[in-house]
Amino acid sequence: MSKEFREFLRKVGSGTHTSKSLTRQEAEMATIMMLKGEATPAQIGAFMIAHRIKRPTSEELAGMLDAYKLLGASIAPIAHERQVLVFGSPYDGRSKTAPVSLATSLVLAAAGIPVLLHGGDRMPTKEGMPLIDIWQALGINWRDRAITDLHKALEQQHLSFVYLPQHFPLAQSLVPYREQIGKRPPFATLELMWSPYQGNQCIISGFVHPPTEVHIREAFAMHGISEFVTVKGWEGSVDLARSRTNIIGINHGDHFERVILAASKYGFSNQDPAIADADTIANYITTALKGEPSEYLNSILWNCGFYFWIAGLATDISQAIIYAQEIIDNGLAMQKLQDLQRS
Repeated sequence: MSKEFREFLRKVGSGTHTSKSLTRQEAEMATIMMLKGEATPAQIGAFMIAHRIKRPTSEELAGMLDAYKLLGASIAPIAHERQVLVFGSPYDGRSKTAPVSLATSLVLAAAGIPVLLHGGDRMPTKEGMPLIDIWQALGINWRDRAITDLHKALEQQHLSFVYLPQHFPLAQSLVPYREQIGKRPPFATLELMWSPYQGNQCIISGFVHPPTEVHIREAFAMHGISEFVTVKGWEGSVDLARSRTNIIGINHGDHFERVILAASKYGFSNQDPAIADADTIANYITTALKGEPSEYLNSILWNCGFYFWIAGLATDISQAIIYAQEIIDNGLAMQKLQDLQRS
């Protein structure tokens, strides 16, 4: 048993009236001890559930992010004039709507915008569809690649994926606790914020609840992260919905702007594509990248329009949607998919 970790546990788990939040340094040390297995399984499970009940503070999340930056996967900067867009979506996957972030990433990469995604396998407690399964169904295997290969893919193909079990096994070792405690621990919020990339970047963090966005913004400020976007997307992901208004926060330097976007304003219906198995979604993607009309293609165009605009490739979203359609019609997005399948 770790006596040092027991003090952290006593601090956060003392109850409604006497529990206290950890300092940033304490949260970092507690996270390191959990990742390295220096805390016992009983201590780790107790900490996760106590911390969830107490609710993490922005300072604690900043400390946890310190630990992930110290021990996590690290991709060196690439030689590129544009910011890398790092997509932070929930690791526990999707159970209602079909992900479009993979297809969006392929179109962005075809336009020369580098994109980095990260995630794992099916994750408790939701056990939703993970992105890695769809990549595999598309014929792209990120599971066995070395970090150097991921860097090469990001630099040459403008697209890469960090796979938690292979590239950050310390974090993967904490996954079984999620099933055992039956609740999302604060690490689920941390994954929306964490970036494995070390160069010039813009972090895109999905969220569901407004307090989560506040914590993300405040923790980023503590880390000096000033280029980021928060998206209240499908099921907490970075995918913009068409069936409802999207609440977005855009931070550049010391300026934060709130943006409210509705797909109907840009001529799209309110129909979001429903979840399906990985092979079916892979078929949706390849069909859409061939330019064949579908509601799934419309969701790709809607999302690409937003992210092209964020990346500065268009002065407004309407223009960006047209540009995304041109990338697809010219076969560049399908070519990008084929290049990744061969690499």
